[in-house]
Amino acid sequence: MSAFVEEDLIQRVLDLLGCRDHATFLRRLAEYHKALGYGHMATRPEKVSRWKRGVRPDRYAEMALASMLGVPVGQVRMLGWPGWLRVALNADQVLLNAPWTPAGALEVLDHLGKPDSMDRRAAILSGGALAAATLNNWTSASAATGVHDPARPHVTDRSTTLIDARLAALRQLDDEIGSAETYALARAERASIVTVLRTRSFSEAVTRRLFSAAAEASRICGWCAFDSGNMAVAEHHYMGAARAAASAQDPVATANLFTFWAMARYSDNDTSGALDYAQEALRHAQRTDSPRLIALAHARTSRAHAKAGDLLASRRSEEAAFTAFEAAGDTSVEPACVYWVSKEELHSWAASNATDLGDPRRALRHYAAIATLRREAEQDTYPRSRALRLVREAKAHLSLRDVDAALHVADQAVQTMGGVTSTRGTTILTGLRSTLQSHRQLPEVRKFLERTA
Repeated sequence: MSAFVEEDLIQRVLDLLGCRDHATFLRRLAEYHKALGYGHMATRPEKVSRWKRGVRPDRYAEMALASMLGVPVGQVRMLGWPGWLRVALNADQVLLNAPWTPAGALEVLDHLGKPDSMDRRAAILSGGALAAATLNNWTSASAATGVHDPARPHVTDRSTTLIDARLAALRQLDDEIGSAETYALARAERASIVTVLRTRSFSEAVTRRLFSAAAEASRICGWCAFDSGNMAVAEHHYMGAARAAASAQDPVATANLFTFWAMARYSDNDTSGALDYAQEALRHAQRTDSPRLIALAHARTSRAHAKAGDLLASRRSEEAAFTAFEAAGDTSVEPACVYWVSKEELHSWAASNATDLGDPRRALRHYAAIATLRREAEQDTYPRSRALRLVREAKAHLSLRDVDAALHVADQAVQTMGGVTSTRGTTILTGLRSTLQSHRQLPEVRKFLERTA
């Protein structure tokens, strides 16, 4: 953490407490210090100056400051300095401070539903600290129970089945039109589910199904934010999904959430956090009877290991993913959320692993296997995934200096993307164009760059 960032945090503390100068701030802190039984605290101005340069306060001064800001001691210890300070200064601290109960889950989901610009949110925590805060609380979360209130309208399984169908439609709408347009719809769906949870009565089984639906709606919001290029917003939604999934005690919703959260983490080069989430996903997936979900959890683990440069661990998890998928039946007998997990996807992840581990020839073998599977299927589904895959295949050809093959595949990628909006797709295509600049002397390369400008 740089001194400049620390200085900004300390100044924000002074602003939050309404302290016009260092002397006023230190006098107030000294009062808390003494009231907590820590004795006298020096109030020399250089104390704040040291903190602004990045020096951590001594243990008792830190505890006194936490008390001033209303941050629990346990959170200070778990998150460390300056992680807990960021939480205290962030308007979204309810995401970490709300209890892990059904009421706490609704409080978090309500907060996420407030009108807000995606660009205004900053990350509360990141990486290992956020994973630790989430996973450490998971085991103590309390499950939802029924609500029996004759003054409220009663909700039955039929309502939850209809809500599940709407979520299925949202997932497939994202495939067709992209994340940017789907995001607002997913937020509206989540708000509707939260309203039902707050205003109706239902059995315990229906309550848990509703919390599971709320978790999936929030997971879709997180995915859309991630695919649109906003990691901080994605993690906010995933935190809400985690609360709802814990209340639902639903291993499918939980495993599915953590597979997506793992992807967000390794995409942000946090392989440690990604492995924590992927392993948690696998733990819950193995409680289900879904080979596709188990394969997905293994595949995310393999991607995290590949990003970390661990060839052997990546290959072991990759092989486990293919083995698990061998038991997969028709998608109609699997959870609706994994309808998209296929052998093509497994080969695609394996190809990405090979690329990350510096083996483009192996990557191309996996891309060839995908082409064979596609010919056998005789259908063109999930255009965004296919376009991303084709761009990566083009990069593998370029790494082997096969420019003609790269251009052929890149043209297919551009045509496939069509009207599907995806910041990830745009970013990876921009990266390919940048790589092609070194071959601009070739007429066909110049034509491609002009067509895609």
